[in-house]
Amino acid sequence: MATTVMNPEDGERTASRSIIHRLLEHLPPPASIGPAVALAVTCAFFATQSPRFLDGRNFSLILQQVLEVGVIGIGQTLVILTSGIDLACGLVMAFGSIVMTKFAVNLGLNSYLAIACGLLVCAGFGYLNGALVTFVKLPPFIVTLGTLNIAYALTQIYSKSQTVSGLTNTLLYFGNTFRIGRTDVTYGTVLMLVLYLMTWLVLRDTAVGRHIYAIGNNPEATRLMGIPTQGLLRRVYTLAGLFYGIAGLLLVARTGVGDPQAGQTDNLDSITAVVLGGTSLFGGRGSLLGTLVGALIVGVIRNGLTLMGVSSVYQILITGILVILAVMTDQLSRRNKG
Repeated sequence: MATTVMNPEDGERTASRSIIHRLLEHLPPPASIGPAVALAVTCAFFATQSPRFLDGRNFSLILQQVLEVGVIGIGQTLVILTSGIDLACGLVMAFGSIVMTKFAVNLGLNSYLAIACGLLVCAGFGYLNGALVTFVKLPPFIVTLGTLNIAYALTQIYSKSQTVSGLTNTLLYFGNTFRIGRTDVTYGTVLMLVLYLMTWLVLRDTAVGRHIYAIGNNPEATRLMGIPTQGLLRRVYTLAGLFYGIAGLLLVARTGVGDPQAGQTDNLDSITAVVLGGTSLFGGRGSLLGTLVGALIVGVIRNGLTLMGVSSVYQILITGILVILAVMTDQLSRRNKG
């Protein structure tokens, strides 16, 4: 019987391939790496175009500019992971901010109580969305399109389309700054990052987080497993509304006023951040930290183009192209897996 003698070089190549294979298995999926790589490439490009881009003060400004969209994006991500969508988020945020500021300034209510009322109103809108989706079985797109108009009308009616000024120090607290080196960082930025970290840990390490992903993947199979999908959906929408209220507080702290015209494009901006961050619009797949990266990509592009003196029209154009490319990538990925 013939005996096969292995070449030592072949053995080394086999061992090398095995090591590489194991390393690749432990790498994050491309959908998680892609947004971070895109952000790094974008930063590198603008660093070559403007000497001011890499300044710490400029990075602090970018973070401040993405604050409200970033926090809204947390709620939007939770909703989209369940295979839903929320078109009302920006206007709900605006209504919550008007409630906070009007209650504190016009009614003389304690600032903390006024903030609680604003957060409660936003959470109430979220619960309404969830109730209509689960009890009445209406599509999330239609439900939130309706509540978008309701929130906008209530904001204009209650504020009489007037900006609310003369805010208390409590309402403005998260707009205050502290120094890291020569860079001023707002407390609002810290709050946003803490909210991302906490929600990411819940989604990653708790049964509730796994159930949210499961609903997005297959709601019927999730229900048959004994998971109360309808109640969980209502809690997801309610929690999303609470995040919109927090975003409203951060907006008030950053601008120093209650603005009834705020939030009118934040629904699209938040969806853009979610999609660019690698979360699937079909639900069940995505990363919350990816949403933060997606929001930063949009903020970096707008900031970098502004430093280059490029018109804001082109900023919108580039953002739109990026969204289409991200959705195309998600769709192709689903087809390949299918």
